[in-house]
Amino acid sequence: MGWKGILGFEYGIVQGPLGPDIAGPELVAAVANAGGLGLLRAPDWESPDYVKELIRKTRKLTDKPFGVGVILAFPHKENVKAILEEKVAVLQLYWGECSKELVIEAHNAGVKVVPQVGSLEEAKKAINVGVDAIIVQGREAGGHVIGQEGLISLLPRVVDLVGDHGIPVIAAGGIVDARGYVAALALGAKGICMGTRFLATHESYAHPTYKRKLIEYDKTEYTDVFGRARWPGAPHRVLQTPFFCDWKCLNAQENETNQPIIGRTIIHGMEREIRRFAGTVPNPTTTGDIESMVMYAGQSVGLIKEILPAGEVVKKLVEAAQLLIHQTFNPDSI
Repeated sequence: MGWKGILGFEYGIVQGPLGPDIAGPELVAAVANAGGLGLLRAPDWESPDYVKELIRKTRKLTDKPFGVGVILAFPHKENVKAILEEKVAVLQLYWGECSKELVIEAHNAGVKVVPQVGSLEEAKKAINVGVDAIIVQGREAGGHVIGQEGLISLLPRVVDLVGDHGIPVIAAGGIVDARGYVAALALGAKGICMGTRFLATHESYAHPTYKRKLIEYDKTEYTDVFGRARWPGAPHRVLQTPFFCDWKCLNAQENETNQPIIGRTIIHGMEREIRRFAGTVPNPTTTGDIESMVMYAGQSVGLIKEILPAGEVVKKLVEAAQLLIHQTFNPDSI
């Protein structure tokens, strides 16, 4: 079953590379130490020395393997080079064309390549270039959402498409507990990737207010209101905060560039101003009007009742999934 692990990791549980810096060394190391696949998030601009520093900081906190997520929609060539030079276990890719050249380059460095896709067409391309695993993202997912289909319909189609290619399929979008994990396994996935559940952990680098809101609110919406200028054509799922509910019908011509500055933050060592409708979530360095900043979350956020240590999330999930399968789905009970 799924907890036999994937890609050489103890468990088939992946922690999504939460941006822009929420998945930092502390979170990734905690997941790695618990037997899951933790993914750092590379900066959305070229900063190879910083990427190497992130990797080295993580290695000080764990001797287990981990990976780095890169958004291909932003400048990334130097960052990818740094990742391959550091020989992390996994290069995770999103929002762009994963080329055959890149896969070969990664494999030559001993690094596995795992793209996240949101459609059957994208999955086909990934299989053809020889990737090592595929993350299939449903529209339920929090943060930036690449496809239009729900996970329950898209996942089995990708599993059928992969067939006997031997490429593990990893399910993402709306999975926060053992029930979602077991459901994904039943649909043919070999593992799961969770974002929101790992966002709501002690080790995630999200602002305390953001974490608190994940417990407080239980509704999300698929929208394009935030970060239109910086990342055009990138819809996202956010918490329905009072700020969002006031502004969700924002005129399509408007974007963050001419908006008032509502706060300041430090992201990957760079000081930044945050304008209203920016796509930047608050981290612990952020000051200003935190409640008016974007807060990404997946559709199952209502199932998250407490902020937990990340290692406990992994451990509880595996134990509860095993129990669910043995108790509920043993042959006598069906």
